[in-house]
Amino acid sequence: MFAGMDQTVDALPVMPGQRLARGVCRALRAMDFVTVEELVPTPGLRVDVMGLGPKGEVWVVECKSGRADFAADRKWQGYLEWCDRFFWAVDGEFPVDLLPQGTGLILADAYDAEILRMGPETPLAAARRKVMVQKFARHAATRLQALRDPAGFGQGSGWV
Repeated sequence: MFAGMDQTVDALPVMPGQRLARGVCRALRAMDFVTVEELVPTPGLRVDVMGLGPKGEVWVVECKSGRADFAADRKWQGYLEWCDRFFWAVDGEFPVDLLPQGTGLILADAYDAEILRMGPETPLAAARRKVMVQKFARHAATRLQALRDPAGFGQGSGWV
């Protein structure tokens, strides 16, 4: 941990989708994945959680807090070409029959998550995988740098 960073803070995210994302990230970490939130694979798309597995697997998880949140999502199919597996993460109250068949399903809360249905594997082409791993690395490094040095963060080009 960096000097000056409080290791005891366990503040819950404010929005319901952010709480789901936290539980998803914890569960994926237990599976030896590392994660970032709100990564932009291409202009116009922003995934809620991207996981990078120990063998280079790229998973995308969209967190939906309710029926209205899901109904408003018109871009989710655009995420499929940017990952090896795609999942929805929802809480126990979500009407899962709304979710498209042939997609992964994760039951989550703010503290943990469980994969109920594995998303089908559609392996990325090598060139696309390289792009996504680089985007992941730059996104993670930028977030870390902003956390470590908020005053100096504005000197760069912003979030990746």
